[in-house]
Amino acid sequence: MTDGVALPAARRAREAASWRRRSRRVRQLRLLLPGLVGVILLVLAGYLSLALLAAPRTRPVETGTPIQLVNPQFVGQDRKGRAFTLTAKTATRDPKDYDRVFLDQPVLVLKRDPGEPIRVSALKGDYNESDHLLKLNGDVRLNGGDISFLTGASTFDTALGELVGDGAIEGVGSLGEINAKSYGVYDRGDRLVFGGGVSTRLEPSSGP
Repeated sequence: MTDGVALPAARRAREAASWRRRSRRVRQLRLLLPGLVGVILLVLAGYLSLALLAAPRTRPVETGTPIQLVNPQFVGQDRKGRAFTLTAKTATRDPKDYDRVFLDQPVLVLKRDPGEPIRVSALKGDYNESDHLLKLNGDVRLNGGDISFLTGASTFDTALGELVGDGAIEGVGSLGEINAKSYGVYDRGDRLVFGGGVSTRLEPSSGP
């Protein structure tokens, strides 16, 4: 009987000792794990800092894309209150000069009251808001009323409402065919001034 009682007691003692050893390991791990986590975090932070310092310092890419409008229409008045409209296929603002606008296939319409408007078209245009000048270049055509002219370049002063050019011009006016080396259109076409080797061929009146 004594041996039968002693055996379970010895087993319980061994199990208790084993449990105490496991408890000590668990307590040790609980103490060690936070420290290990802190060391890992410090190592990662140091690695990221070194990576950031070693990375090349690049500036953001500037595209410099200009502002462009498709089929724009501008409406204005000169100092005398006379209206004009300006349309184009595209209008692109100069990225280096905010006051400058490049026009593709511009069309300038000078309204006349009374009378038929004067229409001025060109392949290219260059408008500067600071000096109020619209420069038209390439196959410049003036049409309206009894005038129809072709020239290479023309400048319209949006403040004065005057259209002038220093290049050769040819066409038809109220008196007939006209060729000249410079010209000016004033008072919305009521007054045309030609200069520089002007030649005119008068057309006979169609009246009785």
